[in-house]
Amino acid sequence: MASMNFRCFQASVSRVQTCRRLLTGSKALNCFGRQISQLKLCHCGTTLQTMCSVSGFQYIACRNSHMEMGNHPSSVMGMVQLRGEAGNNVKSDSKWTNEEKFFNKLNCLCSYKDIFKFVSSLESISDTMVAAVFQRLCDVQVEDGILKNPEEVMEDEVFRTLCFQLEQESPNVSDSGLVNSLNALIKLCVDPWSTLMVRLMSESQERLDKGQMTVRNLCVLGESLFNLEGPGCVMLERIMDQIQSTNLEDWKSDEMTMVYGMLQLVVVESGKYQDLLNKMNNATLTHVSQFSPKMTSSVLNALVVLDQTQAIPLVIKLCKHSIRHIPHFTDDEIENVLEAFIRFEHNDQFFTEALERHVAKCAFTMRASAVSKVMQFCSRKHILSKSIFNTVAESFIYSADNFSTAQIAEQVVPFGKLNYLPPCAPSLFRKLEKILSSRFAQFQPHVILNLLHSCILVERYPLNFLAKVFSPYFLHQLQTEGPGLTKSVLSQLTQLFLTVRLECPSYEGPRLLPKYCVKSFRIPDSSIESLVDTHLYNSVKAGLIDLLGARIYFASHVLTPYCYNLDIEIKLDEEGFVLPANRYEEVYQRIALCIDDQKRFCNNSHNLLGKEAIKQRHLELLGYEVVKIPFFEFESLNRCDRMEYLHKKIFPKSYRLSW
Repeated sequence: MASMNFRCFQASVSRVQTCRRLLTGSKALNCFGRQISQLKLCHCGTTLQTMCSVSGFQYIACRNSHMEMGNHPSSVMGMVQLRGEAGNNVKSDSKWTNEEKFFNKLNCLCSYKDIFKFVSSLESISDTMVAAVFQRLCDVQVEDGILKNPEEVMEDEVFRTLCFQLEQESPNVSDSGLVNSLNALIKLCVDPWSTLMVRLMSESQERLDKGQMTVRNLCVLGESLFNLEGPGCVMLERIMDQIQSTNLEDWKSDEMTMVYGMLQLVVVESGKYQDLLNKMNNATLTHVSQFSPKMTSSVLNALVVLDQTQAIPLVIKLCKHSIRHIPHFTDDEIENVLEAFIRFEHNDQFFTEALERHVAKCAFTMRASAVSKVMQFCSRKHILSKSIFNTVAESFIYSADNFSTAQIAEQVVPFGKLNYLPPCAPSLFRKLEKILSSRFAQFQPHVILNLLHSCILVERYPLNFLAKVFSPYFLHQLQTEGPGLTKSVLSQLTQLFLTVRLECPSYEGPRLLPKYCVKSFRIPDSSIESLVDTHLYNSVKAGLIDLLGARIYFASHVLTPYCYNLDIEIKLDEEGFVLPANRYEEVYQRIALCIDDQKRFCNNSHNLLGKEAIKQRHLELLGYEVVKIPFFEFESLNRCDRMEYLHKKIFPKSYRLSW
């Protein structure tokens, strides 16, 4: 392991400048080393060492010890397993303490200036510590893939000095120090054709050729090459070959996690490396209990990206394991976990309860995308958590001005879908109206339509925006962008227009042209209407036959003139007698039976979904007598009880059956 000695660092910086001038003439050498590329430094090591010693910049020669980095939950680089250096009188346990203190201190620094100030105060720094400095710079300076203040970082004398010394010592650094430094410098956007980067790449390739790198270092190198050259890098195949040649049973938990991440980068063809993945999926089952929050999130994310739908036992175990980590997940990590729950259609009551506690505590400080993912999870799983919805509604009121248009929709649409109004609903929708008024043009057309459609599900009517929605310009945008004017989109437009006609009779604005209206809301995967459950329908049908005496007295799957489909329709004359289903004259009253199975309610709740609530509301406004047959009242009844139940439901005022 190479050690980079920084005695009296502030003074040595100026000496480095002197050394550079000796090496380059009169021009200072920047950390990329382009100016000295012609000096062939590999052939003048003695001269260089002498010159730098004269200027007060000392190199400590040390052996090429093979150093491994473990997994330390509180450090940037992980726990460092140190070996004593040649010529070093410091005891091993003291070295452990010093480097552990360094990592703990470094991990607490949140700006590049603080990092450089801390480094300049050190007497010596190892190659592993240098790599840790670069990695920490990535953490604090790279945000959403963008490097902040790149010129200030690159021109800082401490950074330049670290790069200069790393360049000269590259043959002596450990494998871990080499690959981690390379990885961080690539993320920091250092010129890949600089002398420094060329040397690090060349040295990495030489060590790869020797075939002695650990799985951990191979994965770090693979990530670096992917970031530098993309998926077409030929060295990635060699790295994967070496990974597969190792004994999978000897992999540690963090190595298993890193290989999953590596596979995310290199798998571009369906089925590629699937044999390796199958072995890993089985082997990982025994590692899950040791996973940290980051490992749990990373593996779940990899399983989603790699589409490992056959690895359900591993997914379930990881999902259960994630429950204990919810308070410790970062926003990125919790997004990955929630995406896995959604993708693999898994649900867990204890997970939901832990998520409720976390959101109630952290909603106001969570990143908007993480809150949106929580709401997406609840929406997709039909989980009506009043605790989560109430907290998200309050945070939306105070923070929505800073949200993207997509995030605004993602946080509001679930309220309509799950048919829930929080206590702060008036303030919530006032805030939404204010945002739409000021930012309407920023929303994608389909996002606007989903947002406004969700509002009518909970009886919030966007009258101020209908003129824009029904305008030819907006409809043309819907047709040309995104999925286009699909049947689902046309159904939303139709129901939006039907709603204002039925529930807002004072509305006198533009109307939806007939060519954009559908005749039936029942389409596959419809967000407007759901199909009746076959088993529950057959049970109700048998009970009606017993009650009414014959099948001819009711009709099934009836399409109304208003686009809605009735599960069962019963017709009555003016005296209350049941008419045959095929009679169209003398019909005085129509009864619509809504056979509501579990899928029409929120999960583990008796709260109807928004699309079912608005349908029943509209049928009543259209003159139907709506009779609700919920599964939780009907399924447990025997044959006699079912007939009695249907009698009381359909004919509550009749003491005898008349038909």
